[in-house]
Amino acid sequence: MSWFGSDKRTMVDPSDALPGRSRPLPTLERHLVSGRPIKPPFPEGLQTAVFGMGCFWGAERLFWNTPGVWTTAVGYTGGYTPNPTYEETCTNRTGHAEVVLVVFDPSVVTYEQLLTLFWEEHDPTQRMRQGNDVGTTYRSAIYYADETQRAQAEASRDAFQQALTAARKGAITTEIAPLGAFYYAEDYHQQYLYRVPNGYCSMTGTGVSCPTGLGVPAEQQ
Repeated sequence: MSWFGSDKRTMVDPSDALPGRSRPLPTLERHLVSGRPIKPPFPEGLQTAVFGMGCFWGAERLFWNTPGVWTTAVGYTGGYTPNPTYEETCTNRTGHAEVVLVVFDPSVVTYEQLLTLFWEEHDPTQRMRQGNDVGTTYRSAIYYADETQRAQAEASRDAFQQALTAARKGAITTEIAPLGAFYYAEDYHQQYLYRVPNGYCSMTGTGVSCPTGLGVPAEQQ
């Protein structure tokens, strides 16, 4: 296979991706912190967002502690292998990124506010890595649910890039793409930093604040 020997930061070709499996992995049904379901259907009026910020443990804790977030879960998306295991994603042969699913109440916290947390709490200028975690699975990513989210994600990226440039920081490498299949990670990854409060967390921001109020105007939503 041509993939072997490639840099960990090079996306696997679909023809070289692992085959995966037809059935989902067994996983938790309820959030260990809130006790709420982590799988749909969710209550009417809630919305979902999906972010990749490197290792998903710290990203999930960031969002479950955010007022207005109803529930969270970690998983894999953006690649080719159906129902992958964690060990498979670590080979960089699934194409998936580690991500956090955020279910939120838009009357309490907006998608734009979640985007601000996303940009500020990790380093989106590191290509296919976060700190010591290197590989396509650790890439910075936003997977949007609809065209409104896409427009807001792109507008916030452009605004944050201006702030980064002014601070003499690098170029954003974040993938912004439509959300495909979301595969829930294994039980032991769900709310990992609740189970292990002093566990590993690689997230480190750039120290640059993201401008707010620069998303899609309400009349366009």
